[in-house]
Amino acid sequence: MYKTVNQAKGLSVGDKVVNFVANDIHGVPYNLFTALEDKPVVLIFVRGQWCPFCNMHLKSIQENLPKIYEKGANVVVVSPEKSEYIKRTVEKTGAEFTLLYDEGYKISDAFDVTFKPGGTQRFMYNTVLGANLKESHSDDSERLPIPATFIIDKNGVIVWRHFDPNYRKRSKVKDILENIP
Repeated sequence: MYKTVNQAKGLSVGDKVVNFVANDIHGVPYNLFTALEDKPVVLIFVRGQWCPFCNMHLKSIQENLPKIYEKGANVVVVSPEKSEYIKRTVEKTGAEFTLLYDEGYKISDAFDVTFKPGGTQRFMYNTVLGANLKESHSDDSERLPIPATFIIDKNGVIVWRHFDPNYRKRSKVKDILENIP
């Protein structure tokens, strides 16, 4: 029924994205196409505040945020977690960029990064890391996004991506900076 991590392929470079509207942690709607009118967007999917790899990645993005802004792009992070959990991500990472709640996995589904981890993985995430996936997400499917990064130009076209089913492998700031149009 749900995709495995190896079945999710992610959108490709050259693909036109569909618009989405999602709420940030303050309940303010964010419209992708409106944001793209001003500048390109670096769109990053994360698994949640419980994920140490996500937190390290977002800290690195935050530390280099001025460089990304200098290149003329904005950073938007998409999480399947409800706002109160995303606020913990902000506390852990110092994030000053936009963080969006992907209610119902609409954004991660549109970018083809959603998958359902196996039972052993879900057990580890929920018990060892305290993910509480059924409580922290909009439904009890316990799905997650592959932590992918997409750079979207002002025309809504993906110009670069980092997509790796191995959650330990994340986009590098250097690669992001080199690929902002």
